[in-house]
Amino acid sequence: MSELLQPRRRRLGLLFFMPVVVVVICLAWTGFWFFAASKVDENVELWQAREAAAGRKYDCANRSVAGFPFRLEVRCDGVSVALQAQTATQSATQIPVTAKLGEILVVAQIYTPRLLIAEFKAPAVISQAGQPWMAMGWSNARSSITGLPGTPDSGDLVFDDLTLDRFSGTAQAPAVRAKRVILNGRTAPTSTPEKPVIETALRITSGTIADVHPLLAAPFDTDIRAQVSGLTGLSPKPWPERFREIQAAGGRLEITQSRVQQGDIISLATGSLGITAAGNLDGELQMTVTGLDKAINALGIDKLLEMGVPQEALDRLAPGVKSQDVNNILGALDRAIPGLGNLARRNAGAGLAAGVNSIGTPATLEGKPARAFPLKFVDGAVFFGPLKVAQIPPLF
Repeated sequence: MSELLQPRRRRLGLLFFMPVVVVVICLAWTGFWFFAASKVDENVELWQAREAAAGRKYDCANRSVAGFPFRLEVRCDGVSVALQAQTATQSATQIPVTAKLGEILVVAQIYTPRLLIAEFKAPAVISQAGQPWMAMGWSNARSSITGLPGTPDSGDLVFDDLTLDRFSGTAQAPAVRAKRVILNGRTAPTSTPEKPVIETALRITSGTIADVHPLLAAPFDTDIRAQVSGLTGLSPKPWPERFREIQAAGGRLEITQSRVQQGDIISLATGSLGITAAGNLDGELQMTVTGLDKAINALGIDKLLEMGVPQEALDRLAPGVKSQDVNNILGALDRAIPGLGNLARRNAGAGLAAGVNSIGTPATLEGKPARAFPLKFVDGAVFFGPLKVAQIPPLF
């Protein structure tokens, strides 16, 4: 009989023992969670000190911690960011830039502590020298970072229904619109702690930019992937200092893919860009474009000759050629044979398109006829074939 009772006693002992184990585990887990929560303020202060050393001061009017039992939720209300942005000439002048937004929620799962997910509440107002400059809005904004609390391994930032408005006095004028913006970054397989290499990707869906050029006012999609070398570390620092570091190390921006589409116009580019001692971009991209004739029309180059050629436009298209010389030639044609100058103006667009189409070599892009040609960056100047089409300001 006693032999029969022993298994029953063991089972009863386990029944009484298991609740004790569960209670002990729950108490230990609760203690661990509250210990982790108590370290939030300390870790945030350390991070704020690191960022402040790089010229970025973050502040939070009200911070709270929640999420028990399986995650930590740090909510920050009344967020402000103050930046000290150096001018392009690297002078002692500092341009104070501040940004304010309503709320940031940062979430970390207890079982994946090296992954942080953040959500941002719109709007955000960016001020320069104490005056409102830009206002940002979005329907949804979130980011994720892996690899913390040390050097991050990767990061993502996503905006849905992004709006960027420029302040004109007290009024706001639309500047940028995008259905979605996605920015990704990660350390490349060839990266080392001493010489980090960063891979980045930028995707924009249905983006528009106002008040720059009519071509950019029409919706476009962008997918740009690049690799940055020449870094000496990943610690936060001002951008001018970062660009100087890349230039001194002979670093490069390797564009592995750049695809831009606007209607029937598709552009694909790859290549490498460096930075000169003066802080200017220098290098070459190999471009393939389909719908080049539509791009010429969209740029409005053909209209310049119809209306007369402004000198500033000629400076971009044909440096050294004087506007008055071109207009004098067209006027002389009118005097020799009335109407001939206007005929030349009206047909200039077709001739210009034919001339641009002669640049480069025939190609096929996504099953459509295209032209392949180099886009050269020479000490900040951008050349489309023999034509200078832009001048990019120095990076430092």
